[in-house]
Amino acid sequence: MVSVRSKSTIDSAGRLVLPKPIRDALKLAPGDELEIESSGDEVTIRPAKSAGLQKESGVWVLRAGEPLSQSVVDDTLRRVRGEREDEILGEED
Repeated sequence: MVSVRSKSTIDSAGRLVLPKPIRDALKLAPGDELEIESSGDEVTIRPAKSAGLQKESGVWVLRAGEPLSQSVVDDTLRRVRGEREDEILGEED
């Protein structure tokens, strides 16, 4: 893995922009979740490891680091379809 180092500034709303070279190195895209951890005066930000579907530009995209079992794919599709049905029918959790 290539090491990339950069600086960024927190804006008045508390937001932090990850510089493009870091986003590219980690293959991060809009909507990706990050885990943030603090210990002493250090802050660690890492991509949240999740296998599943994410909606990108209105299309469901599978973003996983390794092949998934058929049962995981089936469970994910069943969950996403259920969420979509609830949304269409106006039902909430």
